Amino acid sequence: MDIQPVILWTDALIYLLLLLAAGTVWHTMRHEHLLEPWKRVARSRTGQAAMVVLSCYAVVGLLDTLHFNPKSGEDERGRPVFSTEVLSLFDHLAGSLRTQREKTYSAPFAVHLFSKETIEQAAGGSVRDYPRLLHGGAHLGPESRGRGVDILIRGVSGAVKGVVVWSLLVTLLCRFDRRRLTRLLAGRMDKPWHVGAWTALAISMLFGACWEWAGYYHILGTDKVGEDVFFQSLKSIRTGLVIGTLTTLVMLPAAILLGIMAGYFRGWIDDVIQYLYTTLNSIPGVLLIAAAVLMMQIYMSNHADDFNSLTERADLRLLFLCLILGVTSWTGLCRLLRGEALKLRELEYVQAARGFGVGHYRILIRHVLPNVMHIVLISIALDFSGLVLAEAVLSYINIGVDPSTNSWGNMINSARLELAREPVVWWSLLAAFGFMFTLVLAANLFSDVVRDAFDPRLRQQR
Repeated sequence: MDIQPVILWTDALIYLLLLLAAGTVWHTMRHEHLLEPWKRVARSRTGQAAMVVLSCYAVVGLLDTLHFNPKSGEDERGRPVFSTEVLSLFDHLAGSLRTQREKTYSAPFAVHLFSKETIEQAAGGSVRDYPRLLHGGAHLGPESRGRGVDILIRGVSGAVKGVVVWSLLVTLLCRFDRRRLTRLLAGRMDKPWHVGAWTALAISMLFGACWEWAGYYHILGTDKVGEDVFFQSLKSIRTGLVIGTLTTLVMLPAAILLGIMAGYFRGWIDDVIQYLYTTLNSIPGVLLIAAAVLMMQIYMSNHADDFNSLTERADLRLLFLCLILGVTSWTGLCRLLRGEALKLRELEYVQAARGFGVGHYRILIRHVLPNVMHIVLISIALDFSGLVLAEAVLSYINIGVDPSTNSWGNMINSARLELAREPVVWWSLLAAFGFMFTLVLAANLFSDVVRDAFDPRLRQQR
């Protein structure tokens, strides 16, 4: 076997989250009243387009979650020896995009470095000029002729490949039924699946062209150490998704349990829980996160031998950041659930259950919890984009993820000083902003659709 599987802490939690999501889907499919709101989401054109965009981000993030140690050789007995370097399936698929580095900055689609250097000539002497890139546009030859035509041809070729892949996927989803395929693309189905299909086509063409270009050019330029910015942007997707999803996984149990307990039992239990989240809210979140991250850094410095690679060290810091964000972000949802539980405990069916001697635990599980889940789902959808932006802000002030971790916040932090250069190095900042803006916009649009579908008051108004 040429690889040795590696499961990081965040990988294990992501697998657990996928397992919980699969169980939730299975449970929802068996109950029509749970499935009906999601049918309303599927009938939304905006929801269809946003879900396709989020799915593309999720695919890249999951490919970057499957980690392994590559084989580095064999010992005297012929047994494989594995490297301590931790790679992912996405790293393997990226290939040369990960390994081909330049000396320093280069602009998007450039064939020369961004700054002049002293170049020694073969005939003797030196000259100040822009050095040629080692990999970007190397196939064009020393004169770099025909670059514009080459970019156009390769872009069209990549877009055509994207159309082919899209056609195969759509045909497979339609079960090779020509009539169903025609109805889907023409928008004559009961749900606007054609919106999702055409959105997927646009993304396939764009990504196909970018992937084709990336094999020959640095399409978003390179950073200070010569690493491809397009590769950094794609690698940062996993960090953004981990922050948004695992933090939610951390904060949900405390928010749900304490919120419904405070509203249902009232009395001294309500007072204690209110005191707890009021005290926690009085502490500035940034200071609490900074103190926790500093403690984590000290621990990792004193126990450096416990980590086999820098990737494991950075992953532990990412996990710890998710824990801290979860601890500081559960109070808002807890307040909402407390207020809803206060109302639900006074309704007739809850009063009847208590009158018949049903236990408090059973009432909470069977009657209160199912009737507050629409608030939980809406809060999850709304909080996701806020957590993605929080990672960028925290990394910008150096209390976020590890500097060796690819994230949009680290890209913005490393690019901010380059804005004072003349000329300005703008592509790292623009790339991070573009990828983060697309994810947050899709998440916000999808959260609006989920809110409209699950909020019973909006359904009654309609």
